[in-house]
Amino acid sequence: MHALATISQMTFPSQSDDRTVNYRHSLSATVGEVLLQAILLEVCSYPKPGLVSPVSMGAHSDMNLQTFLLSSSAIAPCFTLCAEAGINHQGHPRTLLQRIRPIGIDYEQRLLAVTQGINTQRGILFSGSVLACAAGYLHGQGLAINFDMLSVSVRQICQSLCASDFAVLKTRPAQTAGELLFAKYGVTGIRGETEQGFPTVTQVGLPALLAAFNQGLPLRHALVDCLITLISHCDDTNVLWRTGQRQLAELKLRAACIVDQGGLSAPGGEARINKLNHWCCQNRISPGGSADLLALTVAMYLLCHSQFPNGVM
Repeated sequence: MHALATISQMTFPSQSDDRTVNYRHSLSATVGEVLLQAILLEVCSYPKPGLVSPVSMGAHSDMNLQTFLLSSSAIAPCFTLCAEAGINHQGHPRTLLQRIRPIGIDYEQRLLAVTQGINTQRGILFSGSVLACAAGYLHGQGLAINFDMLSVSVRQICQSLCASDFAVLKTRPAQTAGELLFAKYGVTGIRGETEQGFPTVTQVGLPALLAAFNQGLPLRHALVDCLITLISHCDDTNVLWRTGQRQLAELKLRAACIVDQGGLSAPGGEARINKLNHWCCQNRISPGGSADLLALTVAMYLLCHSQFPNGVM
C-alpha cells in the first residue's frame, strides 16, 4: 500500500537497454488501488449472511465470486478517474458530482457488459466513486485526508442529491428500485447515505473495525465483525426491496444478537453466522447495502492510514 502523503517511485528495467525508467505512482492511482482493495476484501470475506463469498453464493443464483471479480476489475479504473477529477477541480465541490456522474454511467455499462447484465456492484460504484473524488479533491486543495474531512467533502459533493434525484417523482411514477422504495417507504438508500457523508460508516463501521483491530483480531475476523455490526444498524434497501420491512427488522435483530455474543471470534460465533446465512438464503435476503458500507469503511480506513495494523493479515 502506498502512503497518500507521498508519491511512490518505482523503477523498471527498460526492454530496449539496461537503462532504468522512472514511474511515479500518482495520488489518483493510489486512491483507485485503495477502492479496488476495499471491494475485493469485502467480497472475499467469509462467512457472510446471504452474500456472495468464496464459500457461498449466498441468497443469489445468478452471481458468484467470479462474477464479482470480473465486475470489480471492470469498474476499478472509474475510481482512479474520479479521484483525478477531484484533484484537478477548481471551485466549490458541489459541482463535482456533475463531472463524475458521466464517468460512473460509462463504467456502469462496462460492469453490466462484463457480467452479462447482472447487477453486482452498482451501489459501490456510485458511492465509491464519490469517496474517491472526495479524496482527490482534498489532496488537490492541500487539505488533510482524514475521516472527518472525507465525510465533509462527500457531503459537499452530494449536496441536495436526494432532492434533485427524487424531484422527478413529482412529474412521473417511480420506475427504478430506488425511486420505488423512496415512494413507498421514504428511504433514500445509498443516495441519502452519501449525501450525509456516510454517517453509518463513520459512526458504526469505522468504530467496529477499529475495535476489532484494537482487540488484535485477524483481518478476516475484523471484516466479518464489522459487516455484522453494520447489518445490525443499516436499513438495507437491498433487503427492503427483496423481502420488505418485517424481514429487514428480523435480520437486524439477528445480527445484533451475534454482535452481542462476541461476533465471529467468540465460541460458536462462526456457527451462528452460518446459521444466519442459512436463514437469509431460505428467505432470499441479501444485505448488499451493508456489504457496500463495509467496502466504504475499509476504503476510508486505508485512505487515512495507508495500511492495516501490523499482524492482522
